[in-house]
Amino acid sequence: MEQRKIDADVEQAKSRRTRDQQRVDSGEIGNPKDLQRMLGELESLQRRVTTLEDEELEVMQKVEDAQRELDGLTSELAQLDEQLAAATTARDEKTADLDRQLADLTAERVPMAAELPEDLLALYDRLREQKGGTGAAALRARQCGGCMLSLDPAELSVIRGASPDEVVRCEECQRILVRTSESGL
Repeated sequence: MEQRKIDADVEQAKSRRTRDQQRVDSGEIGNPKDLQRMLGELESLQRRVTTLEDEELEVMQKVEDAQRELDGLTSELAQLDEQLAAATTARDEKTADLDRQLADLTAERVPMAAELPEDLLALYDRLREQKGGTGAAALRARQCGGCMLSLDPAELSVIRGASPDEVVRCEECQRILVRTSESGL
């Protein structure tokens, strides 16, 4: 817009200068004072045209700089779009792989869950829902794998004294504790 405005101003000043120059050249102005005034105006118009052309060059430089910046940003955007497409493809592949693994594990869970007592399975499912997907946690090195807190010696003593098929729970998070050889009991 700025360039169009300056272009219009330059054209207007040139047109007026040409018209005034033709009047001077044709001898249409006979009065010496009018002629002197007209020559002064022609000089002023020439300075104005020169100033406007300099401004026009500055604006053209700004436009070129902006175009270069736009081209660079467009190229960067294209690269980012490619990276996004690659990341999206990788994410989709990983999601599909995880979905397959989940389906396999779910299929493996069904026969195992059928062998468990219904009340234990109901407790596990309830805890799993309450605890964001983890209803049971491994007891490793005297620490609950669910809340990651170390169990106090009294609680460990109770767990140590419990029979192997007895359900034990963490006092802090209430998850079912799964005793392993790494439990530290």
